[in-house]
Amino acid sequence: MKSSDYRTLGDAIRAQAALRPDAVALIYQDRRSTYRALDAAANRLANALLDLGVQKRDRVCILAKNSDRYLECIFGTSRAGAVITPINWRLAPAEIEYILNDSRATILFVDADLMAGLNGVDCSRLTHRIVLDVAAPGGLDYETLTARAAPSDPGVELSPQDVVMQMYTSGTTGRPKGAMLTNANFLKICDLEGPPTPPWFQMQSSDISIVAVPLFHIGGVETSLRPLFCGATLIIHREFDPASVLADIEAFGVTVIALVPTALQMVIEHPNAEHTDFNSIRTLFYGASPIPLDLLRESIRVVNCDFVQAYGMTETTATIVTLPPADHSPEGTPRMRSAGKPLPGVELKVVDGNGAALGPHQVGEIVVRTRSVMCGYWGMPEATAAAIDAEGWLSTGDAGYLDEDGYIYIHDRVKDMIVSGAENIYPAEVENAIFGHPQVAEVAVIGVPDPKWGEAVKAVIVPRPGEIIDEAELLTWVRTRIAGYKVPRSIDIIEELPHNATGKVLKIELRKPYWAGYTRAVN
Repeated sequence: MKSSDYRTLGDAIRAQAALRPDAVALIYQDRRSTYRALDAAANRLANALLDLGVQKRDRVCILAKNSDRYLECIFGTSRAGAVITPINWRLAPAEIEYILNDSRATILFVDADLMAGLNGVDCSRLTHRIVLDVAAPGGLDYETLTARAAPSDPGVELSPQDVVMQMYTSGTTGRPKGAMLTNANFLKICDLEGPPTPPWFQMQSSDISIVAVPLFHIGGVETSLRPLFCGATLIIHREFDPASVLADIEAFGVTVIALVPTALQMVIEHPNAEHTDFNSIRTLFYGASPIPLDLLRESIRVVNCDFVQAYGMTETTATIVTLPPADHSPEGTPRMRSAGKPLPGVELKVVDGNGAALGPHQVGEIVVRTRSVMCGYWGMPEATAAAIDAEGWLSTGDAGYLDEDGYIYIHDRVKDMIVSGAENIYPAEVENAIFGHPQVAEVAVIGVPDPKWGEAVKAVIVPRPGEIIDEAELLTWVRTRIAGYKVPRSIDIIEELPHNATGKVLKIELRKPYWAGYTRAVN
């Protein structure tokens, strides 16, 4: 089977199993999975799900940390014709409950140590909980379930346009949206459809890669699928730990790795870094934010490989723009402030408020058109229509400009979003969580510069008359309502928020003091 014949996620793994059946596909802790074993595991799980009554297009949720089983769930669920729906295990119970109910899932894959997080969550729609790692009360055992299922292909008719993954993104109104991604979307980002990507973006079967990015993120999924689709070996880290990353780089001769700048900094500043042999690394991909020049200089000194910045979003099935190795320099260049240029097959432009294309250095909203753009938001036709126009252009929500050579520079965010340590945080969610507190009259949440995380969440609060805000108590209260990484790192108490004539809070005025001296309003 040629890559041009691939129609689904399953086709790619099936082809690798036929081409190099005994090559190691996955390494997780003390387990090794060959491509033959991964292909069979996907078939067994697909047949097990069908035996449990899963129908084509059903949503199947997964609440788990990274493991080889997670990848089996992605491939097995898709072969059954169902849609894998990852849940961020860091979410608060109320947020988990929303995704379970909104997706209408009846099956949940879950780690045993995350079962306690379901206490108090309405799981009445679920018919089965499948525990991935060890047997646990209240759930089916993954090993037992799949061992008794057939290893043959389930034979479900699938097409490139079938939705295979539904990833929830935080909404500007506080309501998460399920971005629906298809087989065709993933084949495009994995360089199996359309024009070939540049050589420095490609991977080979001889490569060895690490995924330490959570698989509930599109970045983690892309980091995993790209090596697997070309027959390479993927080392899976349950969670990011700089010491473990360093140990595996040397032990396995890792050739390609992807890290957000914050994680990269933790790796090169770890005491073990100076004694680690990095000579095997060919390419280091980083994303979520540009790399500070000082960090790049130190990274080049320590790692000394090609660096590639990747820009994308869940709705584009990850990377659509890259800054190539040639544009990275220890001396610093103007282009290092950019996100790079679109990959082959990606159309990108900057438009004004009326949708008209703008010229070089004119700031507007970045819009993109490519075959990796999602097919829409689950159950939200109005939100889909607002995001993707009739000609297929997706509004990214990022404001920026193009230079004369086609490099895109991110200037600010059209959507009111904070990016902290690669996590997307929408202020509306945090504001909704804080606003219900009895001492709070009004609240505005903004992103402020943070040397470690890029941006940090700050809440600016107006207390109710006669009330004195107990910051520690308020933050404890907020943690029961939203995930810990969304909870404000700091609080400012003021008498009145700035408003415009229509009553809208002028967040640009709130942000000004914190961003003074910065060349742009994102970090």
